[in-house]
Amino acid sequence: MYEITVLPMQSDFEGEVVATLVSRRAGSRRAVLYLHGFTDYFFQDHLAEHYLDRGIDFYALDLRKYGRSLLPHQTRGLIRSVTDYFPEIDEAVRIIRQDHDELTINAHSTGGLVASLWADRVRGKGLIQGLALNSPFFDLNVPAPLRLAADLLKTPLSYTRAALPLGGSTLYGRTLHRSEQGEWDYDLELKPLSGFSVHAMWLAAIRRAQRRLHAGLSVDVPVLVLASAKGLRLRDFVPEAQTADLVLDPRHIARWATALGPHVTCVRFDGGLHDLVLSAGPVRKQVFAELDRWTSAFVYQGNENNP
Repeated sequence: MYEITVLPMQSDFEGEVVATLVSRRAGSRRAVLYLHGFTDYFFQDHLAEHYLDRGIDFYALDLRKYGRSLLPHQTRGLIRSVTDYFPEIDEAVRIIRQDHDELTINAHSTGGLVASLWADRVRGKGLIQGLALNSPFFDLNVPAPLRLAADLLKTPLSYTRAALPLGGSTLYGRTLHRSEQGEWDYDLELKPLSGFSVHAMWLAAIRRAQRRLHAGLSVDVPVLVLASAKGLRLRDFVPEAQTADLVLDPRHIARWATALGPHVTCVRFDGGLHDLVLSAGPVRKQVFAELDRWTSAFVYQGNENNP
C-alpha cells in the first residue's frame, strides 16, 4: 500500500495550493522520486514495483493542480513559471533525504523539463545522484513558425488564464486506456483522454523554460534521456499510433539532450510510446533494462552495495 503525504504550499494567484507525495518503502537507503507530465498524475504501479524489486524506495509527487493535488478552485495544470513547482520538489527531496543517502529523480515529459531546470538550480549540493528522463518536453512538437509564434507570447496575454483554441485530441489517450486500444486503467477524471486545456500563461512558462534549457544547463549528475525511435503526428487512429510518440518529436529530445550537462546518455526505443513505461510489454522490458544498466553503471558505480 502507498503512503500519502499532503504537502501544503504557499498560496498562488488562484489561492490555496498543495502537492501530494506518494510513497512505498523497501527499507532501503536509496530512493527514487517520480515526476509526472502534463495531463497526468502518478498511477504507474509497475514502475514503482520495478524499483521496489531492486530494493529502492519509491516516491512519486503529484504536482500542484494535478491528480491528488487538484483542488476545486484551481485550473488544471496552470502555472506562471515552471519554477512554481520547485518548492514542492524541494520539500519532497528534503523529506526523502532524511532517511536516504542516495536519490535519483525519474521524470516524464513536462516533469522532465521541470526536473532538468530544478537539478541545474541545485547543482553542487549533492541532493540527487542521477536524473532519468522519460520523453522529456524539451521543445514544442509543432512547425517552426508556430514555435516562433509561441516565443512571441511576451505580451499581457501570456499572463492571462486565456485558453488557447488548440482543440484536444483523444488519440494519445486512446493508445493508453483499456477502454479504448490501450492496456492501462487509470482515472479519466484526473487524466482525460483529450488532455487538459492549454492556457497562454502555461505555454509562455513552458517556452521560457525550454529557451533556458536550449541555452545550456550545467546539471552535475549523470543524466539518462530516453525517447521513442519515432514520432508521428496523426489525425485519426491507425495501428502505427501504438508504436510511436504522438506527443513530442523524439528528434527534438535527442537534439537538446546534450544541453543538460557534461554527462548525458541518450537511448531511443523502437515501438516506444510517449510515456515509454506504458509501451507494449517487449518495449517496456527494454526500457527497464536500460534504466537498470545506466543506474548500475553511473549512479551506483563503485558502491559495494550496488544491486
